[in-house]
Amino acid sequence: MSKPLVAVVGRPNVGKSTFFNRICGKRISIVKDTPGVTRDRIYGDAEWCGYNFTLIDTGGIEYNSEDVMYAYIRKQAEAAVELADVILFFVDGKEGILASDMDIADYLRASNKPVVVAVNKLDNFELDNFYDFYTLGLGEPIPISAEQAKGLGDLLDEVVKNFDRIEADVTQGIKIAVVGKPNVGKSSIVNKILGYERVIVSNIAGTTRDAIDTPLVRNDKEYTVIDTAGLRRKRGVDFDSVESFSVMRTVAAIKRADVVLIVFDASEEISEQDVRIAGMVHEEKKPCVIVMNKWDNVEKDTHTIEQYKNELDNKLAFMSYYVPIFVSALTGQRVDKIFDCVDTVYENASRRIATGVLNDVIREAVALNEPPAPSGRRLKIMYATHTSTNPPKIVIFVNDESLLHFSYRRYLENSLRKAFDFSGTPIDVVYNSKKEE
Repeated sequence: MSKPLVAVVGRPNVGKSTFFNRICGKRISIVKDTPGVTRDRIYGDAEWCGYNFTLIDTGGIEYNSEDVMYAYIRKQAEAAVELADVILFFVDGKEGILASDMDIADYLRASNKPVVVAVNKLDNFELDNFYDFYTLGLGEPIPISAEQAKGLGDLLDEVVKNFDRIEADVTQGIKIAVVGKPNVGKSSIVNKILGYERVIVSNIAGTTRDAIDTPLVRNDKEYTVIDTAGLRRKRGVDFDSVESFSVMRTVAAIKRADVVLIVFDASEEISEQDVRIAGMVHEEKKPCVIVMNKWDNVEKDTHTIEQYKNELDNKLAFMSYYVPIFVSALTGQRVDKIFDCVDTVYENASRRIATGVLNDVIREAVALNEPPAPSGRRLKIMYATHTSTNPPKIVIFVNDESLLHFSYRRYLENSLRKAFDFSGTPIDVVYNSKKEE
């Protein structure tokens, strides 16, 4: 299943970002005592007791402020609540319950989503104000100290209890998100795939506002096709508008997808925004297919496809594993082949490599090209193991990771790609230092 989303909300300066950074294991959110520092939603992946999920850190909610920035922050936080599967509501145990806490609690109660109340800043578990938080009417509060890392296990236990309910309501089959900038023909492709007008199609940029899920069975295989809003450049988005919420839903669709179709307009030059969207998918480590739409509008000769592939190679050098397909949603040309590409890249992302075979490939690569030893010490590769799929994750144990030059990392990844078909999917190669026995 896709990772559940957990929105972390509360009024300003209650320690949400401190908690977020500690749980996600890296400093993603800015932590500062100035209210309003976290303005946009910030995503971070986390794991607890075998459950993988995504935390969404939000800005502090102020309902009584007339400040324009607080209005923007509130809308961003409300969008996160709308997207989330579980809400983690932070309050300040030192200050006690405030009127703004009650306002937020009223809003969260109306969302009809699971809410877990975290009473933060109880560094010594002083409970003078703790019991007041029962009056929020959101169940039993959990005392914690994000700064001191106290009580976080109990809090996360309560959060993940809600995930079993989410797992029972997952979408069917391979989830395919269709993304791209406005007016490249995403909805037309979805309609052609589905065989009927499921999604409104218009040549007015921005017609699709929501991420729309549609189940589909093809050749006895189940899929869910997710049409999304077009992603414009940030300076082209009014963050006080419906469009900002559409962008959030598109990002969430990418996160929960198994395969992403990145749609380009073949009749136009590949733009900076096209590349940026592809980069978002790459950063999420999602298997993908580059769909060059409107191929019927392109004047062609025997070298046209080769020229387009060369341009793609140049613009998408950071994701050399991409799989392209040239289609026309208008005429239906090769649209049916999109599913073949989806199946292929999903199978590649799901492939398991036996430990013995994997280590044979690594040993052969090292024998052909030994690691350099500029400092006199040479990198030694002990063994490798394939730990997970979607995307494939390979852990390589070495004597000292600091001896590993980025060019040799690239060489080993290329060697893996030559030996195994990972086309269409990123691979996550992790190096761990291990003392020689």
